[in-house]
This record gives sequence, structure tokens and C-alpha cells, in this order.
Amino acid sequence: MRPQFQPMRRFEGKRVLVSGGGSGIGRATALRFEEEGARVAICGRRRATLEETASLGSGRIFVQTMDVASPDSVQEGMAGVSHELGGIDILVNNAGIGGPNACSEEGEDRWSEIIAVNLDGVFLLSRAVLRGSPGEPMGAGGRILNVSSVLGKFGVPGYTAYCASKHGVIGFTKALALECAGRGITVNAVCPGWVETSMAREGMEGIAEATGEDYQTARAQALAQVPLGRILEPEEVAGLLAWLASEEAGGMTGQAINLSGGSAMW
Repeated sequence: MRPQFQPMRRFEGKRVLVSGGGSGIGRATALRFEEEGARVAICGRRRATLEETASLGSGRIFVQTMDVASPDSVQEGMAGVSHELGGIDILVNNAGIGGPNACSEEGEDRWSEIIAVNLDGVFLLSRAVLRGSPGEPMGAGGRILNVSSVLGKFGVPGYTAYCASKHGVIGFTKALALECAGRGITVNAVCPGWVETSMAREGMEGIAEATGEDYQTARAQALAQVPLGRILEPEEVAGLLAWLASEEAGGMTGQAINLSGGSAMW
């Protein structure tokens, strides 16, 4: 059952950019901010899924294709976002890719691909928004919210690139928080566990393939490691992101907050 919340209007007049806004956590986050009064831009590589997200809103979601791993694409995409919104008050760095990669054993080497999207993309988009290049620089009261993972807190064999990228996002968050504190901008990360997304399904399918079990058995085994015993919904992550962007969270910066049903407690 999807969680319900009482709509508030905390973000009237705010301009929000959500990367990876075409599905999952990014889609839920874009819709949450729009519902609370913000004007929202979503970016990603697949225009069709971005437009699907926008169609679920109420007309204040702007679509911009962008590959966050490409400096040129970020520059070009931010020109479009800036033309539409003028500047960004809240940035949600959500774009990411998952999956295993080979290191100690033979297999597909996806290191550069995963690091480029999951870590370089966070840096490139944050830099563009903070500098206002192009557009106006993020000002006092701004928020940068980075979606890491519980795999940014611990390791999983076969996922060296993904774990390294998500650990890197947490380190980036802590350093940038100190860099931006004097400007009145806060920087925080959220670390979700299993969330009902296509990436999670692919991960569980990978478990099934590795163990020789069927998908439902692999899913049950994965969720058995979660103390609350259930998978999270994207809307729950969106709710935490919305709180971190609110005035109530103005005293919090440099934090990496787990939202994992208890699977990570540090």
C-alpha cells in the first residue's frame, strides 16, 4: 500500500530540479514537490519517461533531457532549465544506475560507466547549480539533496563500482556541506534500502540468477534481511527529501540519513 500524506504547501515559489525524474524515486519526488507548490524541472536521458512523469502532475513540471555524466550535456541542459525557471532553489541529485561489475573475477567491467553517472553526475550538476553556469547561482536557503544508498554505508560483493560510487556521494555530501555553509546552503544525503523500483527488481532478479531460486523466493530472502520486513515505496523517500528541503530542516547539513527499514543503523 502506498503511503498517504496530508498535502502541504511548503514550497510555494520554490524552483526544484530533480535528476533521474523519469521513474522511481525521482518521479515520486518531482510529484511531491509539485504537489507542495514548487515549480519543478526533471532531467534524464529518456524523454518519454520524463514526459510520462510530467503528465502525472498538474502542469508545473518542466522536462529537460540531460545526461548528467556528460559535462557538455549538463551545460546544454542547464541552459534549458535556467531559461524555464531562472535558477534553482532545491537540487535533488537522484540520477543513478545500478548492477554488478567485475573486479576479482571475469565479467563485464562497468566501473567507468557507473562512477560517471552516480558520482561524476552529482558533482557536475551540483557545480552547475551552485555557480549558476548557466543561470543564477543558488542562493541562501538553498538545498542540495543527494540520493546515495545503504550500499554507501556497507559493501556487497560483486558491486564494487556501485558501492564505491555511493560511498563517494556521502563523502562528497560532507565536504560540499562545509563548502556551502557560509552561503546558507545545506547539503544532505539520503541512503535508501530496498525501494519498489525497477533497479530493485533488477537487483532481486540478480540474486535469483546467482542462487538458482525463482524471483519471489529471492525477493523474500532479500526482505528477510530488513528488520521491518517490507520494501519501501518511492513516496516514502520523496517524503524524507521534502522534509530535508523544508525550513524545518534548516539546521541539518552534511548528514547521510538511512531510510532502509532498519537494515542499516549507522
